Amino acid sequence: MKRLRKKLNDTFNSINMKLAIVFMLMLLATIEVIGAYFTRQLEQTSIENFQSSIQIQTVVSNQLANQLTSDSKNANDRLNQIVNDYNNDAISEIIVVDNKDTIRAVSNLNDKSKIGQRINNTDVKRVISTGHQINKVIDDHGNYMIQISPLTSGNGSNNNVGAIYVKASMQDVFNNLRQISLTFLIASLIAALLGAFLALVISRAITQPIEEMQKQALHIADGDYSSQVKIYSNDELGQLGRAFNTLSVRIERSQEESDSERRRLDSVLSHMSDGVLATDRHGNVSVVNQMALNFLNVKEEDVINKPIAEVLGLKDTSSQDLISSQKEIVVTIDPNTRDEMILHASFSLIKRVTGFVSGSVCVLHDVTEQQKNEDSQKQFVSNVSHELRTPLTSLQAYIEALNEGAWKDPNIAPKFLEVTQQETSRMIRMINDLLSLSRMDRGVSKMDLEFVNLNDFVNHILNRFDMIVKTDKNNDKKKKYTIKRELGNQALWVEIDTDKMMQVIDNIMNNAIKYSPDGGVITVRLTQNKNHVILSISDQGLGIPRKDLGKIFDRFYRVDKARSRAQGGTGLGLAIAKEIVEAHHGRIWADSSEGKGSTFYISLPYEPMTEEDDWDEV
Repeated sequence: MKRLRKKLNDTFNSINMKLAIVFMLMLLATIEVIGAYFTRQLEQTSIENFQSSIQIQTVVSNQLANQLTSDSKNANDRLNQIVNDYNNDAISEIIVVDNKDTIRAVSNLNDKSKIGQRINNTDVKRVISTGHQINKVIDDHGNYMIQISPLTSGNGSNNNVGAIYVKASMQDVFNNLRQISLTFLIASLIAALLGAFLALVISRAITQPIEEMQKQALHIADGDYSSQVKIYSNDELGQLGRAFNTLSVRIERSQEESDSERRRLDSVLSHMSDGVLATDRHGNVSVVNQMALNFLNVKEEDVINKPIAEVLGLKDTSSQDLISSQKEIVVTIDPNTRDEMILHASFSLIKRVTGFVSGSVCVLHDVTEQQKNEDSQKQFVSNVSHELRTPLTSLQAYIEALNEGAWKDPNIAPKFLEVTQQETSRMIRMINDLLSLSRMDRGVSKMDLEFVNLNDFVNHILNRFDMIVKTDKNNDKKKKYTIKRELGNQALWVEIDTDKMMQVIDNIMNNAIKYSPDGGVITVRLTQNKNHVILSISDQGLGIPRKDLGKIFDRFYRVDKARSRAQGGTGLGLAIAKEIVEAHHGRIWADSSEGKGSTFYISLPYEPMTEEDDWDEV
């Protein structure tokens, strides 16, 4: 079936068949245009002839008009007799109406009861009032012609005394037209078939040499140069066939040389660990290896024939300047995403023996990891140095003061010692946080997971913060705050490391207390969303600027550096919290509006426990 369908498609797609179809369609179109005009004229003539054939004779019309104007008592009988005696096989119904719209005579015996009644036909009334004849064809269970003619007295053509309504069947007329049209259609089809046969014969003689060349071209495309085009004549097609055979031989030689060179080039490019792009002398990419496509995250068709500056994403540099300068540049791919790639690009020119520059080669080397490691090391050293410098400077200053005799002053010495102790504790906390982050980065920090009712777990932590407020309520120096709980009563069992998760919540709660005003309200909510449970902690502090929200979980990042350092923060708490939550396959984020406070969200995986699970747990 597939072979038959393919054979039919090939047949109808051939030039031979197309020429035959075009010729046949042109012949059909010509015949149909002539036939349509002929049929239209024949139909119009037939209708006009039929209209004339049913026209009431003038003598009969005068007789009817005389009877309509007669005062004789038997005028109606005389009218009916005239109508019934009128002989025309095509007419099926005749009605005579006077100028008062009263029916005076009918030809159909079944309609005798209508005599003396007023007629409701608007066309009849129009004819009586205007004196103009009306002819129209209707389809009333068959094709009929309605002819309504005015009846005038002998005193003048404008003296209408009534009208005669004639209904005649046109079935024979239309049957004759259909028969003529059918005959014409059959003749058209026969002419089209004869024309198609002649077109096939003529087009075959023209297309056969072309088909031979087509087959040879397909063989050449498949790499077969052995066959030759058969020459049928010495005309233009024959000369084209000879030229095609010569071209085939030359292409075979060139293809062998080109394939050899391409195989060597492809072998080199495919085994390179660097990306390679070759351009023409205009700077448009002509060759690209797979490694370059992987680096640029594009397809080959999106790169070929495109300017190399556009391919590398260099908007402010033209391809010609980029190639001519031969400078080494650094290209960043997808700079707005976290998975950006940094490439080192170097250029060299391709020159012919004559010195003409025919193109260039660009080599791309991936330096992403190297650059990130260097940046990370620089940032880490800078942050740690900066964070340690402040407490060490304070320690040095206070120790020097103590060494110079301040230790003898009973009022100053305790304060200096207290400050040195605080700075030392701060450095110890920072070192511990750095060690914790280092262990998590290296994957050596183990998770002690257990199923915990998160509702009870959070309540336990909040009870501890409530206890701190109650214990220090008489201390005016301590900040007052209120914890609002919206936890619900549903048991939400999640698998967590309680010590590490307590560290996360403690850190967020401490930040909320630090940055909330005195007497502020801290709201803690616990909600379930599909397969996650979300813990949110909201404060009423100054809030976090929108531009800083995406950076607050970075290491050593502080929104208000002076205030955070004064309150003893290391800048690592939220970074540690993020590492712990992500180790639980969760997510942590923040939302804030300046002047309205901040809300931190912790989302953890949650699978509702069935009744069987609850029973097993018990």
